[in-house]
Amino acid sequence: QVQLVESGGGLVQVGGSLRLSCVVSGTIYRINVMGWYRQAPGKQRELVATLNTSGGSTNYTDSVQGRFTISTNNAKNTVILQMNSLKPEDTAVYYCNAGGILTTFRKFLSWGQGTQVTVSS
Repeated sequence: QVQLVESGGGLVQVGGSLRLSCVVSGTIYRINVMGWYRQAPGKQRELVATLNTSGGSTNYTDSVQGRFTISTNNAKNTVILQMNSLKPEDTAVYYCNAGGILTTFRKFLSWGQGTQVTVSS
């Protein structure tokens, strides 16, 4: 019922930038929150950034504060993660997620398939 398709991952050198995008589609009445998470090899998935679509408030994990920016488009069906000043420790598979309400008025929380980000030193 809800699909999330990510794009924009790849290989970048230390200090470089990448822009991740995630398009959310389906039988959606409203998206309330959108976010990005990441999982490095051997580690648990961790929150990177979230955005509340109604008020626009954002939240970042400390390690990316000031370097990453989460945003959405006017239609609020695409979530973007602009990543600057990338570090080797940012290497991970990045997942987007979205939560909200379907047209059936049931809640949903869905994930994308993940996109690899590799930062080389």
